[in-house]
Amino acid sequence: MRSLPRLLSLPVSASRLHRWLNAGRASLLTAGLVVLLAACSTISWAALGIGTGADGRVIPVLPSTSPPPPRPPVASVAALPGMPAVTDWRNVYAAGARGMLSATAERAKELVYVPHSKSGDVWVIDPSSFQVIATYPAGIELQHVVPSYDLRTLYATDDRGNAVLPFDPTTGKPGAKIPVVDPYNLYFTPDGAFAISVAERLRTLVWYDPTTWQQRGQTPIPGCAGIDHGDFTADGRTAVFTCEFAGRVAVVDVVSHQLLRLIDMPQRNSHMGPQDIRLSPDGAVFYIADSDAGGLWVLDGAATRVLRFIRTGKGAHGLVFDRDAKRLFVADRLQGSICVLDAVTGAVEAIWPIPGGGSPDMGNVTADGTQLWLSGRYNRAVYVLSTRDGSLVRKINVGNGPHGVDVWPQPGRYSLGHTGITR
Repeated sequence: MRSLPRLLSLPVSASRLHRWLNAGRASLLTAGLVVLLAACSTISWAALGIGTGADGRVIPVLPSTSPPPPRPPVASVAALPGMPAVTDWRNVYAAGARGMLSATAERAKELVYVPHSKSGDVWVIDPSSFQVIATYPAGIELQHVVPSYDLRTLYATDDRGNAVLPFDPTTGKPGAKIPVVDPYNLYFTPDGAFAISVAERLRTLVWYDPTTWQQRGQTPIPGCAGIDHGDFTADGRTAVFTCEFAGRVAVVDVVSHQLLRLIDMPQRNSHMGPQDIRLSPDGAVFYIADSDAGGLWVLDGAATRVLRFIRTGKGAHGLVFDRDAKRLFVADRLQGSICVLDAVTGAVEAIWPIPGGGSPDMGNVTADGTQLWLSGRYNRAVYVLSTRDGSLVRKINVGNGPHGVDVWPQPGRYSLGHTGITR
């Protein structure tokens, strides 16, 4: 039998180590590690390239106990044609800082829109008084309220009703429904040329002219069960969509609309796996929330490989950057708390539990950056938190199944969709 030091010095792949630990051959290695850990407190599971999910299962990943070294900003000389120029490659969200409302956004009323997946309506809240001022029947299963690329319209997506309901942000009132195929979520290409309906039920991306809403093509992705959230690389040429029920992400070429590849997470969760996804401010990595794993997978900025795992809390779901893009708020829905990370390094800075518990889901920060608004998916509530210290400013009772809350207006030159990803 090999000695423990000899065993630990062998070149063992993460996949083989994962099989040993999860398949009954872990007794010798585990016993040895326990002795070693007792003798040397500086050794940790993460230092050995091992993480754990919310259910305690082993996840082979690169070390994440300390943040990685500073990364050089990502720059591209071949950005997507027609995409507005990146003003700061160190922060792709630089144009969305406080005090940078566009002329179009300045004309909008300050309102918060709450779609409900169970009661099929949109409630409108006045953020100055925290009062619900209007409710609008909107369809069957409302998922998100999404700002258009040009910031002139807000769309409430109804996947079961196969429609979006436009709201005029200058009045806060809805217009006539627009037929759209299975719009669980809605995104816009960085050049503004296409709207993308994320058709979760059909495992398909449906491309539309964002002005006429005429269909311009489809990208079937049968291997991406539960396709639901997305984001774009810093150069705008590549989109990455999460596959919640397949434990992977789909990488799509924006110009050709073709699927480039599927990337499996090191642990493929298929119950409530990959959820929201956001590009880091410097464009070097994507953060991917995984509810089952209880944290974030970190994908490289070119969307080719998973780098590491960051433990945040049970039910990691929604991702929101603060107004300066210095912190990332992770809504841990099943833990009832917000995990605050450094937006670039991913280092955990704080945990903000919601008093009395809750189910924080999706939302955004206010234009001035002082408040974080999130739906309470399972609690018929909207939470308003201070971005200074996470204290609960207000809990607002709403309808059944509040989901993708939109806080409007938002700074930025254009919207990529979801609940207000602006650049």
